[in-house]
Amino acid sequence: MKLNTHALRYLTHDDWRVLAAVEQGSKNHEVVPTPLIIQISGLRGASGVNRAISTLAKNDLIAKVKNAKYDGYRLTYGGLDYLALHAFIKRKSAYSVGNQIGIGKESDIFVIADDSGTQRVLKIHRLGRISFRAVKNQRDYLRKRNSASWMYMSRLAAEREYSFMKILYDNDFPVPRPIDQARHCIVMEMIDEFPLRTADVTDPAPLYKKLMDLILKFASQGLIHGDFNEFNILVRKETQEPVVIDFPQMISINHPNAKDQFERDVECIKTFFHKKYRYTADDEGPFWEDVERVGTLDALAEASGISKKQAKELEKYLAEVAAKGEEELELEGSDDEEEDSEEEDDEEEEDGQDKPVHEGDEKSSR
Repeated sequence: MKLNTHALRYLTHDDWRVLAAVEQGSKNHEVVPTPLIIQISGLRGASGVNRAISTLAKNDLIAKVKNAKYDGYRLTYGGLDYLALHAFIKRKSAYSVGNQIGIGKESDIFVIADDSGTQRVLKIHRLGRISFRAVKNQRDYLRKRNSASWMYMSRLAAEREYSFMKILYDNDFPVPRPIDQARHCIVMEMIDEFPLRTADVTDPAPLYKKLMDLILKFASQGLIHGDFNEFNILVRKETQEPVVIDFPQMISINHPNAKDQFERDVECIKTFFHKKYRYTADDEGPFWEDVERVGTLDALAEASGISKKQAKELEKYLAEVAAKGEEELELEGSDDEEEDSEEEDDEEEEDGQDKPVHEGDEKSSR
């Protein structure tokens, strides 16, 4: 789905209270009963709540479920987007929303700016996109999920990625500076460079060595990236230094799949450099046996991130996504149509689809 910020500046205090109430009620209800929305919102009088519900539904921030057994509403991804943006604006992490600059297997990337005009990157996790588009006939784990649980998983992915980014940045790894995280969204430093797959690489040999050394550096601190490829590495044009992005699938070297993930990361770089530059290094490594632990950033990330149970659930899903191959990163316009069909499968209404616009005077969050 696309990010539609058209109504963001016009929502009232009551609208935000009701939208937050639907979100809170979604923790225990796929469809939140209208009386419960009234109760959670804490607003006096049902008429005010009903007016807010009408406004939110009109802007596709909440939606009715067709053929539901009782009167109620579900939170849409658009509504979750608004709640995250509202939090960023209140914390002055964001002030305006610009164009979409990227789309991934399970995320959307936008340019935003703070109140000084400094550009930043907004990453919106949208777990569930791959499962409904490409693996509908696979495991029950994917088939039985509903929209509320995909939002929950998206929040876990954002929390996990932000935790890893902060730890890596604080320990001098080449990653964007993380700025803020709310719900399923992350705000980070803008790195205005091309990904490795399209970057202007003047000499592949030095960059290849830097990337292999970086894989070992991650592992020496107890971490395996798990998706280390030409899509998730930016290259600084002037210095040819790499910047690594995309961390929700990162795992510890103590993980049962650590060796396989390490070897896959190495092989991804080898394969890309051979195909793109016809470059093959004399050294066949690095190998798993070359890993020497000198730090414990994996333990630090686990201590500051999501629970072990949540991490296992997220890793299980991300493993399914990774299995679909890197071609999923370049999505076509038909994806929106297929996401719409997902909504129809759940017998739910579609989310709104308008172009993002600048939101410079969102009054209710000031």
